[in-house]
Amino acid sequence: MKRILLLAGKKLPVTYIKVLQDLGASPQVAEGEITADGFDGLVLCGGGDPDPMLYGQANRGSYGIEPMRDRQELACIHSFLKAQKPILGICRGMQILNIAFGGTLTQHLPSAQLHQGVGEEVWHDLRTEGYLRKLYGRKFSANSSHHQGIDRLGRGLRPAAWAPDGVVEAFWHERTAVLGVQFHPERMENGEKIVDLFLKSC
Repeated sequence: MKRILLLAGKKLPVTYIKVLQDLGASPQVAEGEITADGFDGLVLCGGGDPDPMLYGQANRGSYGIEPMRDRQELACIHSFLKAQKPILGICRGMQILNIAFGGTLTQHLPSAQLHQGVGEEVWHDLRTEGYLRKLYGRKFSANSSHHQGIDRLGRGLRPAAWAPDGVVEAFWHERTAVLGVQFHPERMENGEKIVDLFLKSC
């Protein structure tokens, strides 16, 4: 059984745990300083915005910042990369991965209303490439709950999906087992395909 480390915020990431367990994995939520030792893969969960200081910007619309979580996640990312173990970043998780590879974020998208609803989940179609095209075809509908987005992609990262406004909604790394999605596959009917792909790489 594959042991997967989950990095999340203050709330227990119930939906992430369930999809991993349904696919036969053994998830463990991180507590304190944890490295890649003893784990087969890392999942970075959704949450508030990363600190813009991490990519050299003043705060121009970021909120829900947790500096301690940022530090823990970046340390874990580098530990798993050094150990050559797979990483899956979801929503905020994709954003912190982009930062770890030297990328930047748009702190508040001009079209934020397309990506984040008030009191309800927003859905939109995605145009795909790479692994997402293999899983879902050229287009598929995904949920969306974010007001920030990828600005400059980090080193080695390649886009795998775009929203109708051109925002990058997924990526993969060209040399290591790193996947990122801006949407929430753990809450999608067919989202387990992405999680299963990650687990198979572990």
